[in-house]
Amino acid sequence: MSPPKDSAHSPSPPYPALSYELFPPRNSMAEEKLWQTVRELEHTNPDYVSVTYGASGSNRDTALDLVTRLFSETTLRPLAHLTCVASSSEDLVALVEEFVSRGVRGILALRGDIPTDPTFPPGDLKHASELVQLVRRFERTRTAHLGAGRLAVGVAAYATKHPDSPNFDHDIEALLAKQEAGADFALTQVFFRSEHFDRLIKAARRAGVEIPIIPGVMPLTSVKRLNRLSELAGIDMDYQLRDRLAAADDDATR
Repeated sequence: MSPPKDSAHSPSPPYPALSYELFPPRNSMAEEKLWQTVRELEHTNPDYVSVTYGASGSNRDTALDLVTRLFSETTLRPLAHLTCVASSSEDLVALVEEFVSRGVRGILALRGDIPTDPTFPPGDLKHASELVQLVRRFERTRTAHLGAGRLAVGVAAYATKHPDSPNFDHDIEALLAKQEAGADFALTQVFFRSEHFDRLIKAARRAGVEIPIIPGVMPLTSVKRLNRLSELAGIDMDYQLRDRLAAADDDATR
């Protein structure tokens, strides 16, 4: 489910990992389009595909349905996103149980976006590191079910500052805490410049982070998508990239 980690905690995976992120469809039209894409992506033999999960479980059923279909109808291996914000520990354990019962052996443990709706409960867990600990506790109660194996647990990393973080150094400390909680690897939020990823790697290794850190990349084919991505990720716009994209005459140039 993730780039293997040897006993020496090698800072780099032995081979490039290829994965895709899939968003559970919101309607029948989106579902049809998604499955056309899935069939095309399957031929590239990715290491895994990650299935997103909305904060506070907003798309719980569609995420579970997508995971089930991926197992039953494709050769792809799903990595299930899991967010802890606005959820009780009991609900989270039940959801991990559900994922595992459907064949999932990899979890991407995330805090999730804080809901703006004041009616949402605060939830029992405040940080992704606590969610990693919850998954590891669950794992220890299911050794027979898992064949005495382990779940692959991934976490998020940020090449640029997390929108809610006071500074970049705080993000590095948070990543170190996730490793200490039992994370196997990290996937970065999207970034626009390679030097930001290089800075993350150097700072993380100096701080003692040894797990593989995988860059998250999203193809950008329009200024509209770039603007939306910057907004959703909470990262500063790269205006030079936006200008170059706007000046492109056709898809091949983009």
